[in-house]
Amino acid sequence: AAELQVGLADADITPKVDDPQHPVWMAGYGPGRQANEVHDPLMVRATVLSDGEQKIAIACADLVGLQYPTVQKIRDELADFKYVLVSSTHNHEAPDVVGLWGASLASRGVDDAYLELVVKQTVAAIRAAEKQLAPAQASYGTATDEALLGDSRLPDVRDGVLRVLKFINPQDELLGIVVQWNCHPEAMGSRNKALTADFVAATVSKLKARHKCPVTYVTGAVGGLMAPPDDGIENAQGEQLHEGDFEYTRVYGEKVADLADQALAAAAPITLTPFVVSAKPIALPVSNPYYRAAHVTGVVQRPACTWTGDAEQIGKPFTLENASEQMAVLTEVGYLKLGELALAAIPGEIYPELVYGKFPKQAEPGVDFPTAPLEPHVTQILATEKWLLIGLANDEIGYIIPKRQWDNAAPYAYGKARGQYGEINSCGSDVAPVLMKALQQRVAEAR
Repeated sequence: AAELQVGLADADITPKVDDPQHPVWMAGYGPGRQANEVHDPLMVRATVLSDGEQKIAIACADLVGLQYPTVQKIRDELADFKYVLVSSTHNHEAPDVVGLWGASLASRGVDDAYLELVVKQTVAAIRAAEKQLAPAQASYGTATDEALLGDSRLPDVRDGVLRVLKFINPQDELLGIVVQWNCHPEAMGSRNKALTADFVAATVSKLKARHKCPVTYVTGAVGGLMAPPDDGIENAQGEQLHEGDFEYTRVYGEKVADLADQALAAAAPITLTPFVVSAKPIALPVSNPYYRAAHVTGVVQRPACTWTGDAEQIGKPFTLENASEQMAVLTEVGYLKLGELALAAIPGEIYPELVYGKFPKQAEPGVDFPTAPLEPHVTQILATEKWLLIGLANDEIGYIIPKRQWDNAAPYAYGKARGQYGEINSCGSDVAPVLMKALQQRVAEAR
């Protein structure tokens, strides 16, 4: 294996909130939530890996989900890299970068000037990390605590495993840490109007203070719906804290940092070279009528194509003239084989069932597709104990729901009077089968 080199850096992507010409509409929850102050900076954090000849960048922004066209603009500035992966923490307390959360349901919430800033600063963070490249030995570790998660959708399936990579130089000095955790950054809730990186700010801040090195945080499986605990958490004094409070957000973030320290303590050396990359654009069918309407009205502005029935075969451009056909969007599924480590790059909010194969033994009565085949799951496809899953990787296409759990029509599962939350923010019932098949293909191509 070639000698590994590693560099980490970050850059500020906080917008101004006092410019009346550029109101900052906050993403997540509903429209009309305008930011009025900044509580803590929004950042993009980057790690660059090199084998001396080829470079790979992994960046993650404190945003709800950068869209594929924006990621492609970032890549255009980094053509000398073998692969650039740009993800988002899925922060619900940051500017809208999708379009769905403007002043009203009918207005686009994205400020294009801000998107340009994000592109510029992401490139800057990656270039800064590149300048820090130094010989390194990598270690990989995990720690588990499902009590740090709430699951607001049945069945209750969680991914409570936190994964870390740590890098030390030949002098045994810590160069940097990569943390992957599986939780919506929404501890501040829907009433907050102060820009913040949510609990991620506290997690990164505590780890940086403890270890005196840069930290890159990435989000894993957050569908299903992984969020901070429903019943709150206790602080050091035994007081119960709840969503919507900055003290709750800080305490929760520091508990995640504590879990990361457990993973760091358990970390063992791992080889991360050579690099093998398998990634390509695919088409994803969109049957969600709200998403289609958002595209047609320009609330969401990204190219679309017609669905050919095959994700690997891209259709013709989707226009008003052929709007009667099924719509699809271009996205990407990636697989990186970094020495002993497998990395799955999934462009949305994947349900933990699709990570571990923890599907209900029988389809719940009332679901829409009770006989749908179970999708191959991530751990089955990757077939290794040492892996990372980065969600919202290079795109945000919404929830990735196992087809056998799709429940959009009455009668509803679990005896509920209406469907559970999820389907309204998914491109459609065929998303999971398409994406998991694509991951299988990317892995097969890399062998």
